[in-house]
Amino acid sequence: MHLTDLERFFRHLVNTIAANDPARLRQSLSVGDIRSSILPYRVHRRALQLESSEDYELLLMRLCAGEGGLAHTSPDQARTAFIDELSSPNPDLSLVELHTGASITLDHGAVARSLDHRPELAFAPPRESDAEAAYSESPRQAHPAAERRQSPLPAEQTPVPAGGCMRCGSALPQKRVVNFCPQCGYNLRPRRCRSCGLELEPAWRHCIGCGAAVTTLS
Repeated sequence: MHLTDLERFFRHLVNTIAANDPARLRQSLSVGDIRSSILPYRVHRRALQLESSEDYELLLMRLCAGEGGLAHTSPDQARTAFIDELSSPNPDLSLVELHTGASITLDHGAVARSLDHRPELAFAPPRESDAEAAYSESPRQAHPAAERRQSPLPAEQTPVPAGGCMRCGSALPQKRVVNFCPQCGYNLRPRRCRSCGLELEPAWRHCIGCGAAVTTLS
């Protein structure tokens, strides 16, 4: 599949984040962090197939302007500034330096498409974006996921798994609180995602609620 230079830039950005800290794909990124630590030009110029730092800065400006619907920049004043500057015959690349504190949120659909060729990095968008959480009309109101984390399933309500122990297959006592298998000691309590509190199935590699990897779950 042929990619434009901006699509190549975006895909490399997504895959670089996915390889180092996948959770950041669902978080806002500052323009300054992208330039200095996430995707610095000197480190990634060959992978990006760029000839100069000016080409890099121009692509970053296009991403910040929302070209192709790949990302959204906030505040709106910064996004508008990038759009207006790119409309000029000779864009002033120093605008990137002026807006290093602006935040970029990667489009969830575009991120998922960029990871299609890497199924081991399954991605699911959060149910509420970081920006929405930060500017909620009721900032003190707990998010449903937070309520789940704060109020785990009480031990006395832990259901007995059907079919016996999931490790050794032994029959389990009925009408009793059974948190561990009496034969092999296997922990039978439901696993929950540390990120959003959703209950997990034993075979899941990623949480279906927020996309967190199994390695981050308990």
